[in-house]
Amino acid sequence: MGSVANKIAKMLKSSRKSKVVDLAAWRQGRELALETGLVGDVQALSKRFADHDPCHTIYAVGQNFASVVTELISGLREAKGYVRIVGDAKEEYMPGNPPMSPLTTSYFTMWAMFDVRFGSSQETMGTCILRIVPEFDGLSWVTGIVELMQQSRMGFYVHCGIKDSAVLLREVGTREVMSCLSPAGYRGRNGQIWFVRVLPPPDHFCHQHIVFNTPYVIRDYPERAFTDFLKREFARMKEEKKLRRVEGARRHLMKYGPDPNHWNEYIFCACSNHQHDAIFLTGIPDIPQSLPHA
Repeated sequence: MGSVANKIAKMLKSSRKSKVVDLAAWRQGRELALETGLVGDVQALSKRFADHDPCHTIYAVGQNFASVVTELISGLREAKGYVRIVGDAKEEYMPGNPPMSPLTTSYFTMWAMFDVRFGSSQETMGTCILRIVPEFDGLSWVTGIVELMQQSRMGFYVHCGIKDSAVLLREVGTREVMSCLSPAGYRGRNGQIWFVRVLPPPDHFCHQHIVFNTPYVIRDYPERAFTDFLKREFARMKEEKKLRRVEGARRHLMKYGPDPNHWNEYIFCACSNHQHDAIFLTGIPDIPQSLPHA
């Protein structure tokens, strides 16, 4: 990990011994982790959270833990750059739920914790948490789940149909079809383009990927429009000497964008309608005239 994460870990470790800093937020997060320490035992989770899919619950618990620790880190001097970026984004886009804002809480919190980079070493809250947890007797499952969330990113996916209770998604321009759980309840239809964060199965008992945010469903544009968009972006990145390989370029683009608020702005400008389990967008990110609110 980079220098910012190391500084934060060192400072928190020192503060824990001296009790100069109130570590209530950390204790709250650790108690949460301990209370749900049966994560990884999917059968036990099925009984405890009978109304929710246990595999999605594993990520929900991990996200809650990360949120608590993020609150703690945000109060430190080393995180002032992070606070500025996320604070400005909250003021600009008012994340919550439509109709107030198309940036849902499920989307925004994952962006804020795992995609926003800050400091000279370009850390995220996720990389800081991964550095800190081992210093405070963190549970192994916490590290594993946070690592999966840190590796995740948004992406454009083609709806390839429904099999049993799963939505079949294939990332634009690729061939692999994934069986996905959509906890929001929206199942969609074949051929749609979804803008979502797809997380891998969190446990060996889980057999489906998880669509972690309320689906953003893009209307009126086929897959070809988005493959062309990606080609234009890869060409731009190559010109700016940021392209190493296609997969690396795709990950960098979809996770970080050309600037921190790139994907926030796209959602905000592309929103056309919504319902309780889906938000509808229209337009291509780099074509302003295609976006209804650009």
